Amino acid sequence: MNTPFNEATVEQAALEWLAELGYECRPGGEIAPGEAQAERETFAEVVLTERLQEAIDRLNPDLPAEALDEAYRQLTRLDGATQIARNRQFHHWLRDGVEVEYRRPDGSIKGDRVQLANFDDPEDNDFLAVNQFVIRDGNQKRIPDIVVFVNGLPLAVLELKNPGDENATIDAAFQQLQTYKAEISALFDYNELLVVSDGGNARLGSLTAGMEWFKPWPTIDDEQPVKGQLPLETLIRGAFAPSRLLSLVRDFTLFEDDADSDQVFKILAGYHQFHAAQQAVQATLIASSTGGDHRCGVVWHTQG
Repeated sequence: MNTPFNEATVEQAALEWLAELGYECRPGGEIAPGEAQAERETFAEVVLTERLQEAIDRLNPDLPAEALDEAYRQLTRLDGATQIARNRQFHHWLRDGVEVEYRRPDGSIKGDRVQLANFDDPEDNDFLAVNQFVIRDGNQKRIPDIVVFVNGLPLAVLELKNPGDENATIDAAFQQLQTYKAEISALFDYNELLVVSDGGNARLGSLTAGMEWFKPWPTIDDEQPVKGQLPLETLIRGAFAPSRLLSLVRDFTLFEDDADSDQVFKILAGYHQFHAAQQAVQATLIASSTGGDHRCGVVWHTQG
């Protein structure tokens, strides 16, 4: 008897691909408040605090406890006036470290940065994927399909639809994310990547992207599209491999202020830009090294 290809099987397949990339995978109910292995005190919490605190301690061994406590306090109490303002501040901290001050033994004040991730050594981070992650905000209860955490911070949300339902399209998944952004907004203060899929199609986008800017990610290790594989599997293996996810966040994400509309847009590079830029940098390093030919070349991409 064939297993029906539905939303649950797509979700399970996505978790298996993430596990193969090195992610710990756990069901949301297992870490829910009140459970033996709970990692949250309430359903309103979107940051896994113990994982975050452990990562901060581990990644910043030379900073005093008061500095680490201050970074944690700022991270868990984002105070921007809008969701995109909070997200922008968080992104800056994730990329560059949380700015803190602490008192030295001689009484002087020193400024420093608390690092939230090790971008140079992916294995020095905690990667976790949680499915059916229940979140309550006031009277609202929502359950994103998969939330991806790095060091306890919810950096990605995957919304998956039933490929057997003709009404369960990637557009419906996109609209579901818009509902989440409005009703469980705290989750998206920390968001870096959004994925929508109906099993057959898969798209990657940013917090502010309209559906037209959610794009396929058809490659894994280089710029050549993968053939004969489900688009969702390719997207996960291509964009969510720990080293590539960290690079996407640090090097290929930016914010743009639109003077005409006073809006802020979060922009995520496409797969072709991601791979070409990395190849260009590598070629430049080789060309400029001892014995190199000093010819770096030009990358030409068109964009809509």
